[in-house]
Order: sequence, then structure tokens, then C-alpha cells
Amino acid sequence: MLIIGNGIDEALDARVFREMFEERKRVFVDLLGWDIPVLAGRYEIDQFDNDEAVYIVVTNAQGHHRGSARLLKTDRPHILGSVFPHLCDGNVPVGAEVREITRFCLARAMGAAERRTVRNRLVSGLVEHALAAGITTFSGVAEESWFKQILAFGWDCEPLGDGISGGRRSLAAMRISITSETPDLLRRSGIYLSTTLVDLDRAAA
Repeated sequence: MLIIGNGIDEALDARVFREMFEERKRVFVDLLGWDIPVLAGRYEIDQFDNDEAVYIVVTNAQGHHRGSARLLKTDRPHILGSVFPHLCDGNVPVGAEVREITRFCLARAMGAAERRTVRNRLVSGLVEHALAAGITTFSGVAEESWFKQILAFGWDCEPLGDGISGGRRSLAAMRISITSETPDLLRRSGIYLSTTLVDLDRAAA
């Protein structure tokens, strides 16, 4: 199942989203060594986890977190615009129909085949959400190895600059255009999986 959570308060109230913050800590802090905040020694939560953040989570049959991503509005502070604008040769993509994909996270306790399936389901869910919400563009910042994977998905993705190396990480900024053709583009490369998103706000109503 893919679940959408709207805002940090809703996320912290639900077990699966608390698991998401725990997994983000395991991946980005414990594994990758990022110097970012950790709450109570357990949850990776930063200043962009706010009331406007949207979380999309892939769960297993038991309802536990397997993969997730955070979407940030770009007409307010976000990572590319606030922290990494120098990665763009031109202007940072912003606007009401532009969202930044951040904290794309896959649970560490999975084998390669399951990781691939969860990755594909999460990418497909992001596209489904974009089409339903009128989002036409995703932006993002990625390390070089992940950026190359994203480019290979087959969708309309382009770098926003030449990238930059800093310390242990080589980073690049990107723009992904989302149209009604995007599912077919992803399907041709074996990425797209038809799926249903469950919005917790709508389900509660």
C-alpha cells in the first residue's frame, strides 16, 4: 500500500510515519553519515518537516514502512532553494505546481529484489500523486550514483547544472517534468507499477 500523510503533526501521530523517521535516521545518518538533526537519538527530522510537508510511504502487508519520500512546496523554503541553489546554472525551479522530492528512503532490511520493487512502487506513487494534485514538475538534489539511476528511469529528467563535488559527496540538482505521458515512459523502462494512494486525511473523513 502507498499512504500519503499531510504535515508533520499527522505524520508523528501515525506509527508508519514514525517508522519512516526512524528509517531516515538509519539511512541518512547511520549509513551515509550526513550531519543532520536527530530527535531523541531516534528520528531524523529537520526544519523542512513542517505543516506543509507531504509524505508518501510504501508499506508491506503488515503495514510497516518499506520506503518513503517527502515532498516540499517550492514557493516557500526548501532544500534546493535554501541550501543548494549554487547547483543550478539558472534559476531554481519554483512555483505552485513544482514540488521538491527529498528524503527518498528505502528500508535497509531488504534484499535487492525487494528494494527494486519498493523503489519502483514509490516512484510510481510520486507520479500518481503529481498527476492527481496538478503537480507538473519535481525538483531535487541527489548524490551522483543515485542521480544516474534517476536519469535512467526513462522519464523527462534533466540536470540543472554541472553538479559539484564537496567532501565525500558529489551532488547534482535536477528537474523532472510530469505529464500524462510519464507513466508510459516509466513503464517502457520497467519502472512503473499501477498503484492506489491512500490519503490519510480523506480516509479519516
